[in-house]
Amino acid sequence: MENYSYNSFMLQMEGLKVAQDSTYTVFFLLFISYVFIMILDVGILVIIILDKNLHQPMYLLFCNLPVSDIIGTTQILPRVLSDILLPPSERIISYYECVVQAFTAHIFGTTSHTVLIIMAFDRYVAICHPLRYTAVMTNAMMVKLTVSAWGVPFVLVACLLGLTVRLNRCRTLITSPFCDNASLFKLSCESSLINNIYGLTFTVLLFIVSIGSMVLTYANIAAVCLRSKSKALNNKALKTCSTHLVVYLIMGLSGITHITLHRFPQLSNFRKLSAILFIIIPSSLNPIIYGLQSREMRKFLFDIFHSKKCWPSHKSMQ
Repeated sequence: MENYSYNSFMLQMEGLKVAQDSTYTVFFLLFISYVFIMILDVGILVIIILDKNLHQPMYLLFCNLPVSDIIGTTQILPRVLSDILLPPSERIISYYECVVQAFTAHIFGTTSHTVLIIMAFDRYVAICHPLRYTAVMTNAMMVKLTVSAWGVPFVLVACLLGLTVRLNRCRTLITSPFCDNASLFKLSCESSLINNIYGLTFTVLLFIVSIGSMVLTYANIAAVCLRSKSKALNNKALKTCSTHLVVYLIMGLSGITHITLHRFPQLSNFRKLSAILFIIIPSSLNPIIYGLQSREMRKFLFDIFHSKKCWPSHKSMQ
């Protein structure tokens, strides 16, 4: 039954539909996922900060990714967890809180693309123009790239939500596990044609730019590797670019699945699941993939565990 209330500032969150006997199991799995994401992303940030060998443009630019993951998951998953334990009638959220959550969710999704774009640029310069790398990837350039990676999504998402906020609302039910732009403009009984056009254009351009940058970057890197007879260069390119590509594919496939399922209302349960997985999967896999790939990170962790293992034996000898 649809609730109708004109411009109500209190909304009802439908949330995840979980069988009563599975409530605590789902809650536990999501809670463990959230803790796992926090440990991995905060941990990888701490490692990069502490290890001076990782104070390189590639890793400093990568820091934007775990920061985005931390912000996105912290804004979304705790609210989803609390809603699971509440009966549907008590899952209430204020309109302004819902807008903030939607803004954060879209910033999270958009910066995932823009951060990988600037990281692709870093790999292009490092492999295709190695002699100019230090001259190009200066501190000023890294600041510009980081500001662009966050500034462009901020402006685009602000326009996206601004178009939605202007609409009068006649419904109060959010039919998603968390607030996003689509669930917000579906609250309106007015025409959302402009919202659909801007949202579709925004999404298509984002994917065109991100996919285009990846194709151009890897095409140039592949051309350099084919011309080069350096085995070391080819191995370096393969290792760093394969990691970057795997992260991009995971993020892209998760996003495309969620966006596609929004067009099929009859698959609402699958859409809700895809929305949660879009938050969990990239956020948990990004630090694992980069951590396993990075020899410097593995060495840093090995040195820490080795020193802790040896410390008691040294103490016992005193």
